[in-house]
Amino acid sequence: MMLTVYHNPRCGKSRNCLAFLEAKNIPYETVLYLTDNPSYTDIENLIQKLNIKPIELVRTKEKIWIENYKNKALTDSQIIQAMTDNPILIERPIVIKNNKAIIGRDLEQLESFLG
Repeated sequence: MMLTVYHNPRCGKSRNCLAFLEAKNIPYETVLYLTDNPSYTDIENLIQKLNIKPIELVRTKEKIWIENYKNKALTDSQIIQAMTDNPILIERPIVIKNNKAIIGRDLEQLESFLG
């Protein structure tokens, strides 16, 4: 089983997630999504694997969101486009296993997801 982790090295929760995987000797590959920006389709696929609504993947406290998108009536496709244009808005870390994914901020939830 090879996991894929959408990772931001500057994020403590993201670093904790990788440390957790390393401590369990679980192999993974990293996607540095802030430098290797995901496409619109990539984000759509992530949302499908996470089984959430697009707004649930958005970091709504980010300055870019507050200044440009907050309190606007946006369609799902506009929200996905906002994340495509501004990857910093994507919640992290995202751990992908086969056709499912989880936002790996809570290590207990991550552990049960990995099963």
